[in-house]
Amino acid sequence: MPWPSEIPPDGWLKCNGEVFDTVRYPKLALAYPSGRLPDLRGEFIRGWDDERGVDSNRQVLSWQADRTKKIQLAEGNGGNYLALYQGLPDKLRYPIGRDVIGRATENSIANNTGGDETRPRNIAFNYIVRAA
Repeated sequence: MPWPSEIPPDGWLKCNGEVFDTVRYPKLALAYPSGRLPDLRGEFIRGWDDERGVDSNRQVLSWQADRTKKIQLAEGNGGNYLALYQGLPDKLRYPIGRDVIGRATENSIANNTGGDETRPRNIAFNYIVRAA
């Protein structure tokens, strides 16, 4: 459960990937038979697909790497020239116009102004589980 403090209350453990005593916490061991809590530090929780078909071929508690949907751009000037790219490296420059003898007349510049990851707005909480 999300917890808005750095320190969990008594009887609760942080979901930080640590090993716990399965004999001392038998109910917790039912949920995590490996005796290791999931490491949710810096992670988003995603609802399990459970055969819905949105995020198939996943198991409960499985981890998934980040991914960004492909970017495709197409730009032209009345059919004289068309540029199509997948992905945008920093300051990609390509002509979008041609004069009557084929020289480029315009340029388009795409600046990469993003960060190193794609993420929604968020607020940081600790995830904790009851130690039972």
